[in-house]
Amino acid sequence: MPLSLPFSLMAQPLTGLRSEPLSSISFCLSKPLGRSRKQNTAARSFRVLAAVISSPIPSPLTTERFKLKQTFNDAADRCHNAPMEGVSFTLQRFLASLEKYDFDPQLGSKVKGTVVYIEANGALVEIAAKSPAYLPLQEASIHRIKRVEEAGIYPGFREEFVIIGDNEDDCLTLSLRPIQYELAWERCRQLQAADVVVKGKVVSANKGGVLVVVEGLKGFVPFSEILMISTGEELINKELPLKLLVVEEEQTRLVLSNRKVMADSKAQLEIGSVVTGTVLRLVKFGAFVDIGGVHGLLHISEISHDRILDIAGVLKPGDILKVMVLNIDREKGHIRLSTKKLEPNNGDMIRNPGLVFNKAEEMARRFRQRLAQA
Repeated sequence: MPLSLPFSLMAQPLTGLRSEPLSSISFCLSKPLGRSRKQNTAARSFRVLAAVISSPIPSPLTTERFKLKQTFNDAADRCHNAPMEGVSFTLQRFLASLEKYDFDPQLGSKVKGTVVYIEANGALVEIAAKSPAYLPLQEASIHRIKRVEEAGIYPGFREEFVIIGDNEDDCLTLSLRPIQYELAWERCRQLQAADVVVKGKVVSANKGGVLVVVEGLKGFVPFSEILMISTGEELINKELPLKLLVVEEEQTRLVLSNRKVMADSKAQLEIGSVVTGTVLRLVKFGAFVDIGGVHGLLHISEISHDRILDIAGVLKPGDILKVMVLNIDREKGHIRLSTKKLEPNNGDMIRNPGLVFNKAEEMARRFRQRLAQA
């Protein structure tokens, strides 16, 4: 016959038991979540039940108490040592599996994680731990950003992170920067091997040259490797066409050259060839034009057959135009350009520049023919 115990009697010893409160996301964001201690839920349950059985019980129920205690003890033994009905493994096997997959974080180790929540100062990341980890804004990118969204981070974003620390509540702190730096250095090695032109933004200058940012890394361009006639301060916030000379990740050394870009580009230019350029700035005697990373001078006398008194009335910075290479001084690094030689009719560059650009290749071919016959 099944044993029974009055509900009021069983409930009495359980009064006052507390379960640990669940932490909230908002708490983790203001004060990061901590990792809870390992708890043997099954063992604790048996201790609670043992406490119930061991509670003082009136003498008429002593026999029932003893039998009930024995029943629970038998159930505990079966739970520990034999499979339960509908369960294919014992408690010991379950605890062994739990230990096997327990998360043991180490500083500097990498861990896969999924962003579950973002806020102004960072993001909450679900990893293989009992509590979410935190990705601060300043650790979300090697580039300067004001919000994690600028780095492409949204809820559901899954990536590999590096553990860089924890706080007094044992909430892990994550970073994406170490991994991004590894990729940036690898990218720079590839760009150097391919000998391609990269764009570098000048962020500061000193006596020896300028500091630029390339692929998120800071590099140095000596003044001896800059062909433009400019001071360091004038170049700040401007982008330079560069080639990588030295890429040494171990020494954190990145050296680039603007002169090499210019030299390689000039080697490909030919007198009489037509190139597309962008007006950089205007001066009294003409306009400096960027032609694929190389700067050439379009003298005011070579803009049109008609006389031009004010160059600002014909061109402005940012204008895109077709020009013909008139002369190349490889020793001095000077390139002279012309649109006058491309005019079908005198003054077309002033009155109808579109016609000049449409006929540019044809007019340049005639110029080369005359040059060959001369």
